[in-house]
Amino acid sequence: MMTTDVAADFDLKTYLTTKCAEVEAALEQSLPVVYPETIYESMRYSLMAGGKRLRPILCLATCELVGGTVAQAMPTACALEMIHTMSLIHDDLPAMDNDDYRRGKLTNHKIYGDDVAILAGDALLAYAFEFVADRTQNVPPKAILEVIRRLGKAVGAAGLVGGQIVDLASEGKTDTSIETLNFIHMHKTAALLEVSVVAGAVLAEAESETIERLSRYAQNIGLAFQIVDDVLDITSTQEELGKSIGKDVQAQKATYPSIWGLDESKKQAETLVQAAKDELAPFGTLKQPLVAIADFITARTH
Repeated sequence: MMTTDVAADFDLKTYLTTKCAEVEAALEQSLPVVYPETIYESMRYSLMAGGKRLRPILCLATCELVGGTVAQAMPTACALEMIHTMSLIHDDLPAMDNDDYRRGKLTNHKIYGDDVAILAGDALLAYAFEFVADRTQNVPPKAILEVIRRLGKAVGAAGLVGGQIVDLASEGKTDTSIETLNFIHMHKTAALLEVSVVAGAVLAEAESETIERLSRYAQNIGLAFQIVDDVLDITSTQEELGKSIGKDVQAQKATYPSIWGLDESKKQAETLVQAAKDELAPFGTLKQPLVAIADFITARTH
């Protein structure tokens, strides 16, 4: 079943702007600067550096989709952004991807040094779990525990870290297979997107069938997101992207365009997005944000 028409009269820009402002306000309150100030300032520098806030917004959208509220999901939404920010701080370090710019600003270690940047990432990761446990209200303890479990899996060796390890091991190799590339990005990119989508539904006590549908939706948009990222690394400018471009080619990284070419990569992303939208077929009008976000992934320029 095609679901594109549902979002035809839905204003995604307004929705994202509204939700992003709610997330920004919550993040602003989440992390005051106290002694020792340097670490909190470093954490805040990257946490409050802007960005699309797509992961927290997905969490809020799915919570509302299955009958929950923004208030129930907001602590987890903030935690997701803390975890995502940690991954960016660490990913940009000289020992990893060695990037000087992120979201149009100097990367954390360029401002605070490698040592503080590493500790800021560690602190954000730990605080994310504390924040979910401490701040979530009007949600059964079992659901909060399940969210914490899923967050841990998504960010550890079974998720983000596992994807990063295989990514690092594949650098400079010319024979990386599509299966290996898919493994990297299902773990490095899609795992955190998936838990963002699923966590909102778990907090609202969704049925297992609903969670499975949303998992498949998220896996599809997660992979599509990465394919588009790879395409943009070739076709975009640094001003548009807000980070260094051409890094993948310089590092001899396997990317979807390097295996498939640009045109086929774009087609594959579109196929994944349609499959994601098909998973939303049983839901009512509250699915509109998720449908529109899926479309946005292939249409974005940064």
